[in-house]
Amino acid sequence: MDPKELRHELHRYPEVFFKEKKTTEILINALEDLERQYPGSLTIKRPLETGMVIERKTNSGRYVLIRADIDALAIKEETSSPFSSLNTEFMHACGHDVHMAGLYATIKKILEENIDQNFLFVFQPAEEGGGGAEKMLSTGIFDSYDIAYAMAMHVTDEYPRKTVASTRGLLFASATEVDVQFIGRSAHVALAQDGRNAFTALRSYLDYTDMMPKSFKEPVLYANGKMYAGSVRNIIPDYAKLEGSIRAFSIESGENFYRELSRILENVSAMTGVKGVISKGSVYSEVLVDGKLYEKAEEILSEDYAYIDCGYKMTGEDFGFFSKKYPSFMFWLGTRCVEERFGLHNSRFIPSDEIIDDAADIFIKLIKGFGRK
Repeated sequence: MDPKELRHELHRYPEVFFKEKKTTEILINALEDLERQYPGSLTIKRPLETGMVIERKTNSGRYVLIRADIDALAIKEETSSPFSSLNTEFMHACGHDVHMAGLYATIKKILEENIDQNFLFVFQPAEEGGGGAEKMLSTGIFDSYDIAYAMAMHVTDEYPRKTVASTRGLLFASATEVDVQFIGRSAHVALAQDGRNAFTALRSYLDYTDMMPKSFKEPVLYANGKMYAGSVRNIIPDYAKLEGSIRAFSIESGENFYRELSRILENVSAMTGVKGVISKGSVYSEVLVDGKLYEKAEEILSEDYAYIDCGYKMTGEDFGFFSKKYPSFMFWLGTRCVEERFGLHNSRFIPSDEIIDDAADIFIKLIKGFGRK
């Protein structure tokens, strides 16, 4: 199957975390087609209900792990693409369709060139939520393999096409999903004194978190992307909720910040009489780039790509769990071909098919340049 055609098919059927059944089916069909062309070359393993790990073994040496994420977002597409989403409430607005097609194209080239190296190709579910990397690792599927290093990429239109951006050490922040609930008592607005206004408590909490002292040693971001309260205009709301995220340099730093949020919520509850409940969703590790791999990649790629040190980003990415376990190289791959840019998680973000060729070319160059393991 042509990698670009595969991308189009994957883009038409986006699915959110741990529901990527059609996505997994499409990938398996494409990989089984490769297996028919190159019998005995690939072994498909299914540690979770969605996603997969593909083993290619050619010798008694170590393994190289390359990962692509497969889930989409609950965003309605507005691209007018000829292969627009048919699951109309969902979209590959973070480029995971390109990640999958890029990894498939890499596998295809490896088989065509018969590269003598052992590989684990990981199509990982639930990167956008649900902690798919940690869950996949916790199955133990990788424990019996001697993995030399791991690689992954993420597309972005922040950079022009033919740009590779990474850094030594911390590349992406640790991310912690945070939900805060406010449970009060409803009352008619004419008798507001009889109620406990959950929305007022929510506002107070936001005011206090905005004024938190900058006492942390490392930068920490806390933002809320979703908020709701009440159901009727003339009734004091008895329930409100915030859904947000902490971004920090490490899981430990994020945990310290979470404890501070909990303390603020306790104070707000005491002042307002509204019960506050704070809880964590998925927690993602920071992404760390191995310094030696970073420097070697610069040597390998600089002739054909603009290779830049982008420093750390407060972006969250659960490849961090792989990067804490194995020496890793992760990078941004630039997609911008025109001046206009939309950014990730945007309903109009749709990279060119040509980026698939760039991804495969980079991975093959890195595999050959890093040398046989």
